[in-house]
Order: sequence, then C-alpha cells, then structure tokens
Amino acid sequence: MGLEQGIKERGSVVDVLLTHSYHLPYDRKQARKMQPYPPLGTLYAAAVLKQRGFSVALFDSMLEDPGQAFPRELDRHRPKVVAIYEDNFNFLTKMCLTRMREASFEMIDAAQSLGSKVVINGSDASDHCREYLDRGADFVLLGEAEETLLELAELLIRSRGGRIRGLAHPAAPGGNPVRTPPRPLIRNLDKLPLPARELIDMEKYRRAWKDAHGFFSLNLVASRGCPYRCNWCAKPIYGDSFHARSPQSVALEMLELRERFGADHLWFADDLFGINHRWVAEFADCVEGHRAAVPFKMQSRADLMTRETVVALARAGCAEVWMGVESGSQKILDAMQKGLRIEQVARARESLRENGIRACYFLQFGYPGETWRDIEKTIQMVRATRPDDLGISVSYPLPGTLFHERVREQLGEKTNWVDSQDLSMMFKGAYTSEFYRALHDALHGEVASWSLPGKWKFSLCKGQPDCADSVAEVSSLWARVEQLEQTCRNSDATRLHMLLEAG
Repeated sequence: MGLEQGIKERGSVVDVLLTHSYHLPYDRKQARKMQPYPPLGTLYAAAVLKQRGFSVALFDSMLEDPGQAFPRELDRHRPKVVAIYEDNFNFLTKMCLTRMREASFEMIDAAQSLGSKVVINGSDASDHCREYLDRGADFVLLGEAEETLLELAELLIRSRGGRIRGLAHPAAPGGNPVRTPPRPLIRNLDKLPLPARELIDMEKYRRAWKDAHGFFSLNLVASRGCPYRCNWCAKPIYGDSFHARSPQSVALEMLELRERFGADHLWFADDLFGINHRWVAEFADCVEGHRAAVPFKMQSRADLMTRETVVALARAGCAEVWMGVESGSQKILDAMQKGLRIEQVARARESLRENGIRACYFLQFGYPGETWRDIEKTIQMVRATRPDDLGISVSYPLPGTLFHERVREQLGEKTNWVDSQDLSMMFKGAYTSEFYRALHDALHGEVASWSLPGKWKFSLCKGQPDCADSVAEVSSLWARVEQLEQTCRNSDATRLHMLLEAG
C-alpha cells in the first residue's frame, strides 16, 4: 500500500492530509539512478501536527503516481486541510522543476474539488506564491514552516489563534498576494520531534534500494541552512542562517535508523555538514559512545575538510563527502563569491583519501565569463585530484540570487528546468546547451572509468549510463566535446565584466 495512516481506522476523516509533489518517475535521470529517499521535510511537518494531537495522513508521491493515486486518497480521507509540504531538504525540490509545479497544480485542483483548504510550502511556492494562489491554493507558507502550519491548522480546524506570521494569501482579484510578517527561524532544533517515518511505506523504499543497489539507505539532517553566500545559490527557506541539532540527538537518530528501520547506509541531507570542527568531534564521540555508527555520505565544502575534521568524520562512520567545488578556475570561483581557493580542493581530497573517505565533487559549468580556458582548468583539476565521483550541472539562475538579478533580462519564456536531466542554459552562456551536455557526459565517463565504483560496497552506479565502459568510449566522448567547442559557441555570451558592473 502506498499510503500509511497516522490514525488507526482506515478511511476515516483526517484533519490534515500531507503530501509533496516530487514523483521519481517524472525525473528521467533520478529514475535511472533509483535512489529514493522519504520526504524528510514533509515528515517533520507531520510529526509536529501529530504531537499537537491532529489526526494526519500522508500521501507519499515519491514512488506513487500522484495523478492516479492522490484523488483516491483524498476521497478516502476527506481531509479538512490538504498541505502540499515539500521536502525542503531534497536538493531536487530546491531546483524548482517545472514538472513538480505541474504536479502541485494538479493536486490543488483535486483538493479544491473536494472542498478542502489547501496550503502549500516549498522553494518554488515561496518564489512564485502568486502563481500558486491564483491556481487555487488558500495559503502559501513562506520559508521554514512547521510552526506556521501548526498555527494555521489550529485556526482552520480548531478556530484558535489569531494573526499568523510567515503566510501569503490572496488579495482582492487582480491584486498582489498579502504577506504577513516573516516568522523567525527555529533556533533550537532539538525541540522538534523526529520525522514521522511511521507514516511511510518503508518496505517500498527498502525494495527499491535493495533491487537497484543491494543495500538500503535512509536520510536524516543534523542542521538547517548555510551561512555562506555564493551568489548563485537560492535560499528561500532558511536564508543565510545556520542552526544545528545537538550531536547527541543526531547520534541517537542514527542508531534508531539502523536498529528500527534496518538502514545499511545514511545520507545527511544538510546543505552543509561539518561547519564547526568542535561539533564534528563531539558528534564522533557520541556516535562511538552509543555504538551508533552507520556508513554515511554528506555535503560540505573543501575548505572545511581540515585534517582534524576529517579524522573525526572517519570516526563517526563517514564514507563519502560531496564538496561544492564548482570550478577549477580561481577567476570563476571569485566571480561566484565562493570564498574558496583552488589549492584547498587538493588538500581536502588528499586528507579524505588518507582517512579512507571517498571524495566527490559538485561542478558547475557555464557561469558567465567562463571561457574554454577556464573549462580546461576544471578538467585539469579533476584529472590531477581524481575524485571518486562527480555531480555536474550548468549555472541555473533562480529567483532571490544576485546571479539571477544579473541575467534576468536574458531569460526567455522557459525559466525552470523540466527535470534534473534538463541542463538547459537559461541565459547566454559561452556555449549552447548541446555543448555542456556533451561535456557533462565526457567528464562523467572519464571519472567513472577510473573510479571503478562496482568495487565499493555502497556503489550507486550500477546500470547507469554515466559509466563509460572503455577507454575508447571515453575518447569518443571527448572528441565530441572538441567538435562542439568549435560549433556551439555563442558570439554574444554574457561577459564577466558586465556582471561585475551590474552588481
């Protein structure tokens, strides 16, 4: 069954039906990778409501077709409120994909037809609240929203409370949405209950992972937000804040995920893990003290991977670190306001290697001002440091960023990717989208050809097309890049000095 209830009687009317809009089969790239994780943000919201005594149900659209199954679950539960509460810890949600917006609109239509109040929260809804309200949502919950949802449920279901912070709602026809004052962020994350994982069909996730990869991975978070200010990074939920849970609470949740749910592997979905080396050391002590170690992967920055931090991460069970390296050109890193030096990447990679932790890079091509020479520097850096895996994208302007402001006039009718495989250039980069897609395939193929992921217990590259089969295949991919480098150039590409002047 695709839906597990937070109440004992099947089919009973519930106060709130929670859902989210990400459906794995809608995303070609992620469907091939088959790494589904439960909607952590949605489950936090459900747990807060349950703690206050509301009856809740969850429709989890990750593996269940929302177009077919969501109307059926609406009819089954007859909720007073439908909360389309996105998993704001999922990087795919932060990408504001067009297909997710379409799925949300279809859910709004279905809920409206039943007469339920509809509230929605997520990066895309925060950026485009008018579109969601015009479609029929009654409220958009802006930013971090567990407490906003709780207060709104009190008002709508129990007629308690008054003015609520962190909301947008419709104005008079044709007017702009009314926004209430912003809500302060939750500073003490330990006061939140653990995500209501009992609401999901855990076996469905287990089967998906075991069938595709031979192990079972689950997700959790130790913190919220990121204080760094890279000028292309959108932060509509947490802004530039950063708040961490206590190391003890995180270690105990790891233990529960292993003992109660049988997780073989964990993904820390934090925007940034390991920002404070003292926190990491205490975390490692807690993991060892509770014998809670589970191999995990996480995201961080190269300049945070000091030897002291890496040693502590290894003690805690860290198996893989994904670093936002972005470029091998210092010029481009400085233009992005990344606050990173190229030499720090090599040091981080070596430190991770010495401690038996896989080092993986996120790279970004196509940033304004990037030339073929800058691209060559990135390729050379990858070959010199030999990361274990790569995640490659092109610069993607999202609202609320300085980067978006600088290229906004160049954006056409299409302003969002359809899915995570799209990789369309939305502004006038140095090359067309075809070139960057070929570069993506060639660099992925080369790294896959040396990293031999099949020899690693937690390999995620089984059956994926990113894995090149031979040296000849890699050579062929690079030959195509060289050919397209000549034919896909944009003569009127956005130049770096133009951006600096605009800023």
